Amino acid sequence: MRDGLLAVAPVSRRRVPGPPPLAGLAPAAVPGVAALSLASCRSGAAGPGGTPAPAPPDAAGAGRGAAVRAASRGADTDGAGGAGGGSYGAGAAGASRAVGTSGTAGAGGAGAASGAAVRAASGAGDAGAGFFAGRRPGRPGLAVFVNAGDPPLDVLPDLAAMLDDSDVDCLELAVPFPDSVTDGPVIRRSADRALAGGVTLPAVLDAVAALRPTLRRLRIALLADWSHTVKGTDLGDFARSVAGAGCDGLLLHGLPPRLRAAHYEAADRAGLPLVTTCYAVSGPATVAEAARHASAYLYLVAHYGRSGTTAAPDRERLGTVLGRLRGATRAPLAVGFGVRTGADVAALEALGADAAVVGSAGVARIEQALETGRDPVEEFASFVAELRRPTSHHRTNEGTHT
Repeated sequence: MRDGLLAVAPVSRRRVPGPPPLAGLAPAAVPGVAALSLASCRSGAAGPGGTPAPAPPDAAGAGRGAAVRAASRGADTDGAGGAGGGSYGAGAAGASRAVGTSGTAGAGGAGAASGAAVRAASGAGDAGAGFFAGRRPGRPGLAVFVNAGDPPLDVLPDLAAMLDDSDVDCLELAVPFPDSVTDGPVIRRSADRALAGGVTLPAVLDAVAALRPTLRRLRIALLADWSHTVKGTDLGDFARSVAGAGCDGLLLHGLPPRLRAAHYEAADRAGLPLVTTCYAVSGPATVAEAARHASAYLYLVAHYGRSGTTAAPDRERLGTVLGRLRGATRAPLAVGFGVRTGADVAALEALGADAAVVGSAGVARIEQALETGRDPVEEFASFVAELRRPTSHHRTNEGTHT
C-alpha cells in the first residue's frame, strides 16, 4: 500500500447491469462524433459504426422517466429521503427510453407536467432538494467528477455502485470532449482516453439508463459541452433525452449567452434540474442569474484558472460570496477547483458551502491505476475514503486546519 493511502475494505462489487453492448459507440476515435445532432444520432439511421442507434425519448418518455426516478427514491436507506429523497430521483430509466418513440408531445408535453407533479408529490418544492440532501454538520455534501469512458464505459456500473455505497452524494459525469479551456492536463488526458475509446453522447446516456435503477442515493449530474456535444441539436430534444436517461441534473458547459433563456426553458419543460455556475469573482449580474436558475445545485468555481492547476482558494472571498449566495438561492451551494483533500472539504463546509466538488485529484488516481494495472474502482474507493476521513477544522479565518 502506498504511503498516505487509507486501508479500505474490499470494494463491493454489487451486481449491476452494464450498458447495452457498445450502444452508441464509434468503433474508433472519431473527432467530433459527439457533436452530431442527438436527433440524428438516435433517429434509427446507421451510426458511424453502421449500427442503428435507438430513437430519442419524447416528452412523454422523459416524463415517465421522471416519475419512475422519483418512485425509486423510496428505497433510500441513508436518511436522505423526505424532501430530498423523492425529488428528481432516478428509477427504471431504461424503460422510459424503450418507450421513447411512443408519443409526439411537444417541448412542453408530458415531461413538464410529470416533472412538476413529481416535485409537488415529493415535497421537493425547494430548488435542488434532491442533491446533497444527506448533508449534515460534520458531513458536507461530496461530488466527484469523472469523464464517462475513463475508466472504460463498461466499468462505470461498478464505479457508480462503489460511490453509492461510499457516502458520495453526486457523480458529475462528463460526456468527454477535447481541448477544454477550463481544464488542466489531468482532465484533458482523461477526456482524450475516453474519446480514443469512441465514447459518444448516446453511449453515455445508454450507460446511465442501464445503471440508474440500481442506485439508492447517488445522484448523477451530466456535464456536456455545448460546442462538441450539443451544438446543432434542438435544446428541447437534448433536455428530454438527458432527463429520459435518468440523469438527475445537467451542467451545460460553454453555452453561448444568447441561448441561455432557451436552455432554461427547455430544461424546465423536461423537468430536468440544472447546475448553474459562477466564479467567486463574477459580477453581480452573473451571480444573480446563476442563483436564479439553479435547480440542482449552484457550482461556485473558487477562482479563475484551469482545473488541477490552481492554487488554494481565497477563503475570505469564498466565505463572503457564499454568504451572499445563501440569501439569493435555495439550491445547495457546491464549491470546486482547488479541492483535493478531506481537509479541503472540511474547510469549505466551515465557510458555509453545502458541498465540495473534487475533480482532478480523483481523476489522477484513476489515471495512476490504469497506468500501473491496478483496479481503478478500488483506487478511487481509497481516494473517496481519504476525502471522508474525519477532520477537525479550526481557525478557518486564518486558513489553517488540523
